[in-house]
Amino acid sequence: MADFSSDAILLRRIEYSDYDYILTFLSEKRGKISVIAKNAKKSIRRFQGSLDLFSVMNIQVVFPKKKKDAIPTLFNVDLINPFEKIRTDVEKVGYASYWVEIINFYLEDQKEQAELYKLLLFSLDALNSSLIAREVINLLFQIRFMTISGFAPDLKKCGVCRVSIDETAAVHKKVIFDIGNGRFVCNKCQAKVAANYIKVSKGTLKQLAWINENEISKAKRMRFSRLAIIEGEAFLQAFIPFHIGRDFKSLKFLKRIKREQ
Repeated sequence: MADFSSDAILLRRIEYSDYDYILTFLSEKRGKISVIAKNAKKSIRRFQGSLDLFSVMNIQVVFPKKKKDAIPTLFNVDLINPFEKIRTDVEKVGYASYWVEIINFYLEDQKEQAELYKLLLFSLDALNSSLIAREVINLLFQIRFMTISGFAPDLKKCGVCRVSIDETAAVHKKVIFDIGNGRFVCNKCQAKVAANYIKVSKGTLKQLAWINENEISKAKRMRFSRLAIIEGEAFLQAFIPFHIGRDFKSLKFLKRIKREQ
């Protein structure tokens, strides 16, 4: 495989031997890729201060010439944005850690994921700058991640009878979301829902649909009520782990931090 360079976001860093790291990036050109950074712990010239999680950098990757199945090598990096304001806020660290853990676990290696790269980059930049409320960014990241990945639920029509959500109860009334089958269910079809469900206000689902369908740059215009934020996070943070099949450690950390604050 040919060597390449690409802008990339660091998702994961694991110590490997006395001086090396195994690094996993979401790259703009090649999707998720794991590389070895040889002598990274002592190489001031090439890597010092550049290998922090969530950082955006341009990476130069070299593939082995003889052992084709060996892990590629990180030859050099140029730091673009360290997002230092994320690191000084423990709750921001919790959100960013949750997002990168989702991507790292879900994506296959070396498949181009330009839309997910743009989504993560936008979300980290917005979290770092605080121009959008962090809870809103979290909702935006999760609902758009599901859409890009192909398992987003239909938030506009009942998954059983296909009646529009606008024809159901009043905007502040609760409706059923069937977690197991990934569908909104109207009041008339509730009897067909198994035990694994969550109740969400109709208005919350409509707001989630709005931020999912409109230009990502318009997210700053959306004003979520406190109820919609609480419900939206509870819904998405139940749905995503269930359908991916993983309990995320970073999500447990985030929930604990939010309880303590």
